[in-house]
Amino acid sequence: MSGRQKAVLVTLAVLLVAFFALAVGVGGGNQGRADDRPGIVERLGRLAGASSTIDPATVRADCDRTGDVLTFVGGCAVRVADPGELRTLVLRSARPFVVSAPAPGDADLIVRSEVEPDDGGEAVARIAVDSATTVLLGCPGGVGCTVTVAAD
Repeated sequence: MSGRQKAVLVTLAVLLVAFFALAVGVGGGNQGRADDRPGIVERLGRLAGASSTIDPATVRADCDRTGDVLTFVGGCAVRVADPGELRTLVLRSARPFVVSAPAPGDADLIVRSEVEPDDGGEAVARIAVDSATTVLLGCPGGVGCTVTVAAD
């Protein structure tokens, strides 16, 4: 092997190691979250006038309601009108709460989730809805809950 071939081989090896180090460094190690949407997709949807969330005004509840804020002890049934397509019901609270809702589509499944506040102190539930449905809310420990039906 000539000196020139050795130099080319060493240069390629150095470039390969540099590209690998760059790829590992750019990754950041985050696994991501299922409810995080790519920013560009969200902005393009808003430009086109598309809204993927349920309008809080179309939601009814059998508990106390002031504006978009639901207040209850124990439980509350939230009724969502048929959105006509797959949309997301967004519920926010400063305290933990429990959500039970039927899965969208033809699945014969009830999904239950205990929603805990994140590092910012807010518990957020995003429920997929594709037809008229009832979502059940509950408060752990029998204490009072305040949940906001959010537009986003």
